[in-house]
Amino acid sequence: MEPKNARPAHAISLTVANRPGVLVRVALVFSRRGFNIDSLVVSPSIDGDFSRMNIVAHGDPKDLGQIIAQLEKLVDVVSAKDHTGDDIVMRELALIKLLCAPEERTEILQLAQHFKASTVDMTESSMTLQVTGETEKIDAMTALCARYHMVEFIRTGKVIVTRGPEAT
Repeated sequence: MEPKNARPAHAISLTVANRPGVLVRVALVFSRRGFNIDSLVVSPSIDGDFSRMNIVAHGDPKDLGQIIAQLEKLVDVVSAKDHTGDDIVMRELALIKLLCAPEERTEILQLAQHFKASTVDMTESSMTLQVTGETEKIDAMTALCARYHMVEFIRTGKVIVTRGPEAT
């Protein structure tokens, strides 16, 4: 949970040329304006010549318009859009590897079932769970798993798509 005086999170999507160095140039625009990038996902678009970037960043809202304008001036950026306040679907995926004794398995599996998580690997002494959903769901599942011996925790960035028929 964010403190009351924390700067708001901004959800931004970019379409960029699929070329080396683009990520660095985009990250520098955020860095120069004092924005911290909390989540960054880069994936291929339908057209292989372009990639899609989803960025969630915290910073002063008055600087966001300048960041979008600077991003759009970059040669390799085709489009940049702020989705803060838009009706969007935003999801993450996390993999949580737990050491677990046989007597803990049922309890962990019940926890996974509650969060609609799936077991993606199981050995005699460990279990790896996959959970997808909104940030709050991932946070809640992680907090409850913390009482077990968590060996690894890895989380994707947030993927963003606008609701409705128009492209993000």
